Amino acid sequence: MSARTYTKADLEELVYCQLENLNAMNDLISIMRFQNELLENANKKLKAEISDFKERHVKYPTRRNQSSK
Repeated sequence: MSARTYTKADLEELVYCQLENLNAMNDLISIMRFQNELLENANKKLKAEISDFKERHVKYPTRRNQSSK
């Protein structure tokens, strides 16, 4: 097994790439948090609309068949 030696420039490049990846992941997490907030707000609004609909929904009696008299 051969051990690889890294120069300072190699290590700096690796660290820079890792930093870029961390920044990209942070951006994605921020986007996901924002999308999650949008979904939560949409769910709250939908829940409220469903509650309002259920309160306003009135069951009307069905007509009975007139031929059974």
